[in-house]
Amino acid sequence: MKPFYNIGRYFMLMRQVFRKPQKFSMYLREIGYEIEKIGISSLTIVSIISVFMGGIIAIQAAYSFTSPLIPLYAVGFTTRESMLLEFSPTVILLILAGKVGSNIASEIGAMRITEQIDALEIMGINSASYLIFPKVAAAVIIVPFLVMLSMFLGIVGGYVMGVSSGACTPYEYVYGIQAYFEPNKLYDSFTKVIIFAFTITSVSSYFGYYTDGGALEVGRSSTNAVVYSSILILLFDLTLTYLFFNR
Repeated sequence: MKPFYNIGRYFMLMRQVFRKPQKFSMYLREIGYEIEKIGISSLTIVSIISVFMGGIIAIQAAYSFTSPLIPLYAVGFTTRESMLLEFSPTVILLILAGKVGSNIASEIGAMRITEQIDALEIMGINSASYLIFPKVAAAVIIVPFLVMLSMFLGIVGGYVMGVSSGACTPYEYVYGIQAYFEPNKLYDSFTKVIIFAFTITSVSSYFGYYTDGGALEVGRSSTNAVVYSSILILLFDLTLTYLFFNR
């Protein structure tokens, strides 16, 4: 019954998180701070991974298409589809689950074991809403922009590697990334991104908020946050992909 206990406690925590705040201006300041901590600090790693990811996809696609019946613009087409549909929405969010999720769980967990959360509650502050809501809101706001940047840099990385390696010409690559574009797929991708961003922050906050013990338990909560966030991202990705392609 432990999984059902945790699921029930998670939803009870989320109900407490999304209660109407008493002073929303204070929350706005915290959301701005969390946007910088979650989004701006992740720009470097997201950019580097996206460029290399796009380059690898382009090169592998080029050398996999050995049939003369397959046009060379398929390299650009494959790079675009891979970055837009799966790599940027899913892989980048899995990386953020490790970076952002562990940080959130350890931060809130440390506040729990040092009794800072208890002090907030004694002062009559909704500690769950004050600590968790700005993180969830900031992630839902800024993560789609990170993924958008990842998509762009991945396609640029594919262009640079594809053209410089002689796998395709600039014209063929650009034609490929424009060919057969369906806007609905982009909407589907960002729907997944918003769900994944909410999952990472809320699940990580849950494990941090209910940390009990000392420093060892904070580390364990951080590990659980990354593991369960990653599993849920893959589970939701499978479910949403099936629903999107069978509607």
